[in-house]
Formats: sequence, C-alpha cells, structure tokens
Amino acid sequence: MKLLRVGTAGAERPALLDAEGALRDLSGIVTDIDGELLADADALGRIRAAADSGELPVLAAAGLRVGPPVARIGKVVCIGLNYHDHARETGAEPPAEPVVFFKAADTVIGPDDTVLVPRRSVKTDWEVELAVVIGRTARYLGSHEEALAHVAGYAVAHDVSEREFQIERGGTWDKGKNCETFNPLGPWLVTADEVPDPQALSLRLWVNGELKQDGTTADQIFPVAEVVRYVSQFMTLYPGDVINTGTPAGVAMGQPEPKPYLRAGDVVELEIDGLGRQRQQLKDA
Repeated sequence: MKLLRVGTAGAERPALLDAEGALRDLSGIVTDIDGELLADADALGRIRAAADSGELPVLAAAGLRVGPPVARIGKVVCIGLNYHDHARETGAEPPAEPVVFFKAADTVIGPDDTVLVPRRSVKTDWEVELAVVIGRTARYLGSHEEALAHVAGYAVAHDVSEREFQIERGGTWDKGKNCETFNPLGPWLVTADEVPDPQALSLRLWVNGELKQDGTTADQIFPVAEVVRYVSQFMTLYPGDVINTGTPAGVAMGQPEPKPYLRAGDVVELEIDGLGRQRQQLKDA
C-alpha cells in the first residue's frame, strides 16, 4: 500500500494512493498514519480490505498539499557514510560500523514543502536517502530476518545538510543536520510488502534540472537489515520511528571547487524507484 497524509500543515488527513493512481480518503477508517496505526495489524487489514473493495471515497488531488507520510515521529536516526561511492568522493575510509547521528523530528516536512537556507549558511547540501519506517518495537534484534520483520515500510527522505555547520564549527554533526525544514519526507509510506528487496532501489536527485546523484541501494556499506539490527543494539526503536540510511555519491561537498552548494531560488527534485518523487524550492530563512 501507498499511504500518505494530505492537507495543510498540522491538519493533514490520512489517504491512500490506489493501484490506478487515484487518491482515496482514509479518514473514515483511521484517524491518522502514525506509529500506533503502523503497529496495529488489524487497522492495516481494514485499510487493505477497504481498498480492495473500492469503497473508499476519492479525494480531489489537484492543489492538495502532501504532508509527511507519518505523523508524530518519535525520532529520526541517520546513518552517515553508508555508500561506498559516497565515502570515496569525500575521501573517507568506509566505516567499520554504522555511523549513527540524529535529526530532530521537527525537521520533517512534506515532500514538496519549501526548504529554508539557514542564516549565515554558505554550504547547504543535498542528500537523497532511503528512509525506513519502523512498525514494531525493536530492541536487541538478533538477525537480519528479524530486523526486516520490524519494518513497516519505506519512503524517500532528503537529508539536507549544512556542511560548514556540520564539519567546521566544532562538536558533533548536529548543528549542520537539524536546521529548520532539513528533512523532507514522502510523498508516500510504501508498505514493506511492496518492497521485496530494499537493496535493489535506484535513487536520483537533480538540482535545477541537472542530475547530481544517480545511485543504488545495492552500494550501501551496511544494508537496511543490518542498519535496523545494529541500531536496535543501542536504542529502542518504536513504531513510527524513521531511519535515514545514507546517501550515494554526487553531493555538493564531493564535487570540484567551486562546490555548487544550494542557494535561495534553487529547485531540488529527488526520487527513489517505486517510492515517489519530491520537489522543493529553497528560500532564505
């Protein structure tokens, strides 16, 4: 299933994109798409049954804003340097263990919402990423099979980053990762049954129409199952938590001088096979 949330920010309603591309209203069946829903197999079953029966009312999609596909996200866990080609372009050695950092949940915005270039930013960068959404409480998972059984689904994430804040201003990466609007998510949460192999997805990103990133999750250093298993050894993952699993080569930081960092007015578009497409225009904060 392709689940999404539509409407003005803070007042989104749950919806489903059916097999024919029609937008269907779920608000008569569930109150929202959040961790509580994703952990409830009965509720998901009711959605499937209603979708199969064709009884869900159609929503007029024209002009309708798409919000983040998951509400009330508890935490966004991120994995750095998780593609072989991205490690090479930045001159870094592939890590021996996953590099873990966090983004605050309030960085999450809709897939086509405006991204704000922070004040005094000189190195705002792009990163297309596969996001994993957790569907069952996960702690100390023992195998890759068990890890994948705890995944509710997948989405497109844009891990926007300010590299000077992240790398050159001391401390951890958090200052360059948690700026307002720095995690567009969606358009859909695609349930795990529709993604049989998360290591066989192509990712692409364009800036002002120019292709910058063109990679595949097959190049991940630590595959999705290992990322989920590994993270569960250090923290409890709850339904509705999100894991951004890293970006392939092609970011501004890895390109020759003068590096083409993002500025107000730029347009970024990104997509992952089967998971949909995002488009953001940037403006100054």
